[in-house]
Amino acid sequence: MNIIEFTYNLRDIDAMAHRVLDHLDTKTILFYGEMGSGKTTFINALLRAMNSSDIATSPTFSIVNEYILPNDKIYHFDFYRIESIEEAYNFGVEDYFNSDHWLFIEWPDRVNDLLPKEAQSITITSVDNSTRSLKLTINNKLLTEQNAMTEPKF
Repeated sequence: MNIIEFTYNLRDIDAMAHRVLDHLDTKTILFYGEMGSGKTTFINALLRAMNSSDIATSPTFSIVNEYILPNDKIYHFDFYRIESIEEAYNFGVEDYFNSDHWLFIEWPDRVNDLLPKEAQSITITSVDNSTRSLKLTINNKLLTEQNAMTEPKF
């Protein structure tokens, strides 16, 4: 695994979302970051970059939100409130995880044992009020910075 690190100003978040999409080799993305670091804000930018007209809201209480893409959909999870794996099983998480749709997962460490094997992670850190650091994992076996997947992903 390699990590690519980007620093961006919030006014440039849409351009950053396009750059990140160029490096994705899977539809399962794990989002890490402190509360308020901008995970859901970045997911909104990804939705715009993927031509969705939906607006992401944090699914902290609903656990999962669904967003529509032109030819696909995204399941956006927030496992912050999950206290056990059994809770995740109770709302049918395995059905979502076994789908062929995009999975955006916030607080994935709460359900580590259930996560799909092929996943990339994005870690967002707040540098200051308007600047963020983003670290994206790259699977060297599938993708490198030089040969990002060129097929349409959505």
